[in-house]
Amino acid sequence: MLSIQGLNQYYGESHTLWDLDLDVPEGSCTCLMGRNGVGKTTLLKAIMGVVPVKSGSIKLEQTDLAHKPPETRARIGIGYVPQGREIFAQLSVEDNLRVGLPARRDKVREIPKSIFELFPVLKDMLHRRGGDLSGGQQQQLAIGRALALDPKLLILDEPTEGIQPNIVQEIAEILKHLNKEQKLTILLVEQKLPFARKVADHFAILNRGRRAAAGPMSELTEELVDQHLVV
Repeated sequence: MLSIQGLNQYYGESHTLWDLDLDVPEGSCTCLMGRNGVGKTTLLKAIMGVVPVKSGSIKLEQTDLAHKPPETRARIGIGYVPQGREIFAQLSVEDNLRVGLPARRDKVREIPKSIFELFPVLKDMLHRRGGDLSGGQQQQLAIGRALALDPKLLILDEPTEGIQPNIVQEIAEILKHLNKEQKLTILLVEQKLPFARKVADHFAILNRGRRAAAGPMSELTEELVDQHLVV
């Protein structure tokens, strides 16, 4: 579904992504892994058009995203949950969920009921400000906001960061449900190896802006973990 070939990205004179190739198969849940500072978040931002790329291609199905603005990428079916959630703290939960509705391809302008089935707490807190929610509730809101777009591809950057363990387990089960039952393609960055193994069926490891390894999750060996992930 998502195909990245020969991607190069720079911050000023710093070359951050080097001739990067990555394929996210349709219907898969692919976990992007690697130590801090290797380019994982930069790659997600490049996919979303938040940072410019120097060369290479990014395609969703047959659509070339290389020069499309972020809002266009949302309209063609990419939901994005950034690191740190980035909800609108002063807006209500309801208004946060409505923010992306104009980008829906089917022109639906109502919050899908499925959001509240996945995250019942959001229905109970519709009129509370986003900033008044706990960290775990804000993460559920951020995921719900992305799902309100009815995406083909859901991208999440460290969805368990700073989240209490019980909510982490809920998010794991929800992502598995979305992927296995609803056939939603997912790409996530995740540092917690048990969470990654539970949720994802494919992995890709970055090292210094390059792809170091990739394959089915069953091929993520202890040798690869020790070489590329252990701090």
